[in-house]
Amino acid sequence: MYPTLRAYSVHMFTATGAVFSMLAMLAAVEGKWSLMFLWLVVAFIVDGIDGPLARRFDVKGRAPIIDGSLLDLIIDYLTYVFIPAFALFQSGLLPGWTGWLAIILITFASVLYFADTRMKTNDNSFSGFPACWNMVAVVVFATRPDFLIILALVVILSVAMFYPVKFIHPVRTARWRLVSLPVAVIWTGLAGWAAWTDFAQPQWVTVALILTSVYLLAAGAVQQASEPASRSAAREPRFWRRR
Repeated sequence: MYPTLRAYSVHMFTATGAVFSMLAMLAAVEGKWSLMFLWLVVAFIVDGIDGPLARRFDVKGRAPIIDGSLLDLIIDYLTYVFIPAFALFQSGLLPGWTGWLAIILITFASVLYFADTRMKTNDNSFSGFPACWNMVAVVVFATRPDFLIILALVVILSVAMFYPVKFIHPVRTARWRLVSLPVAVIWTGLAGWAAWTDFAQPQWVTVALILTSVYLLAAGAVQQASEPASRSAAREPRFWRRR
């Protein structure tokens, strides 16, 4: 009885991400971008913890009534895609037609990517950019680049979702995990710091946020480039869930 209850408790823990996404959306509607990102960081932390818990407590076998993978995907689309896209549009960082183009690209391409049956590679990396627009948005808010740079980034990453290049999963990709996992933790702390200070963070925090973001974006491609040709095929022909 206790193992089953514990397994369902993991589902309940995952479901809190929906609550945090609603709190983030309410903050976004009021233009409270710092508060929005703080809630998204909390949801990001939940998303980083629930997968290992699900595997540790055999959620799939002990709590099969709830589809944890589907639950995870629904919440991820809200927190990784929908709310960050709204923030980029509504904040004025992308004026006029550029904002419309960005939200159309982000939401349309991302929902197709989430449904792609080949999005995970054999080493538990992602094939293509994994639609982590929450991470992109917080860096954009922290650095405030020119709107053309933001638009170019949106276009490039939208295309990259369907290009067979690897992007690491900091927890599940075994290669370089001793570096990748601490970098992801540091990135989360820096993002939270930037949001907490209403994006008036010290310059070193901004630089560190950029550097850790570059690592998380580029590590998979570097790994892929150094693999034998027989192992570097990015897409795996099997169904995948984010957990």
